[in-house]
Amino acid sequence: MEEKEKKPLFKSFQINETVYKTYLTKSYLERKPWEPDDPKKLFSFIPGTILKVLVKKGQKVKHGQTMLILEDMKMENEILAESEVKIKDIHVKVGDRIPRKTLLLEFE
Repeated sequence: MEEKEKKPLFKSFQINETVYKTYLTKSYLERKPWEPDDPKKLFSFIPGTILKVLVKKGQKVKHGQTMLILEDMKMENEILAESEVKIKDIHVKVGDRIPRKTLLLEFE
């Protein structure tokens, strides 16, 4: 059986008066499209264990207030509110071991 050779996909673009031609790789073509962060969801930035949940569903939280404490490598990381928000839902509980990019809290 003969395999068909896939021709590389080239893309042309222009900067000022110069036209450039570039090769688009397979990984580039299959990449996940970028999505902006949802300000109403808080995801973990590191893996770790939830030590404390200091907020309750429906609670209003002030800017700078500690909402969670996440332990990683024997260090306690305080998760602070970036603005004044109301807690819509809590997706973790004390003792949960979570990977990076886990949904922790949702805001209204």
